[in-house]
Amino acid sequence: MEHGVIEHSLIILIIMTSLGVIFGFVLAYANKKLAIEVNPLIHMVEDVLPKGQCGACGYAGCMAYAEAVVMNPDVAPNLCIPGKEPVAKAVAELTGKAAAAVEPRIAQVRCAGTHAKAAKANEYSGIQDCTAANLLFGGPKSCKYGCLGLGTCVKACPFNAMTMSEDGLPIIDPDKCTGCGKCETVCPKKVITMMPLGAPVRVNCNSHDKGAVAKKACAAACIGCTLCMKECSHGAIKMDNNLAVVDAKVCMEKCTNPTCLAKCPTKAIKQAVLGVVPGSEDIVA
Repeated sequence: MEHGVIEHSLIILIIMTSLGVIFGFVLAYANKKLAIEVNPLIHMVEDVLPKGQCGACGYAGCMAYAEAVVMNPDVAPNLCIPGKEPVAKAVAELTGKAAAAVEPRIAQVRCAGTHAKAAKANEYSGIQDCTAANLLFGGPKSCKYGCLGLGTCVKACPFNAMTMSEDGLPIIDPDKCTGCGKCETVCPKKVITMMPLGAPVRVNCNSHDKGAVAKKACAAACIGCTLCMKECSHGAIKMDNNLAVVDAKVCMEKCTNPTCLAKCPTKAIKQAVLGVVPGSEDIVA
């Protein structure tokens, strides 16, 4: 009886082993037969990309963009924002495409509502994340358009180009910021935007509240008074729902003396000094 059980077990083991070997050969053959050869040019393009995996190109990572720009003739070689012009030229050369000029840009925090300037509507002690705080009555600030200061953008930056200041606002490092826009996409308040490098002025506010409401919520708010717009002789400043908006291109091309800065009663519009807390530009200017 015992001998029969052992014999039966050996038969099962032999059968299972044989099946494993057969399936192994079948899978190996199928893998070889069905394997898709990757165009070596895709890897060459990927090698020149900065590997930030930021998605600024519109694709899910550097490899996806490399594959698209090599295989699709309609995909431009200058979509890698962090790589700027040198990478665009390298990709264009590898793919045989013409690369349009890449306009260098940098992140801008459109809020000067520091702890000292911005009023609070409530105390927040939950998860230290701007998106989470925003879900709770729009966050602790009275201004529902302002930076929440919990550093979600800082954590999301793939190039370590952002730090949180003691004043509760992010600081952009101009030497590290590539303008990839990752911080812009994660900000629930849409406080961060991209501006061209070389823009002479910027508006450090994101509020669309009317003057009295905006000023009560934050001492540094744009109150929509239109004085800066009226002062600008080049038409570079427009009002968008109680907020001054600067056309950086017009400003860069035509303005050599930004007299609008002196007209702003709350100093919401400032000289575009990089690498400082928004609103503190006068200290270093």
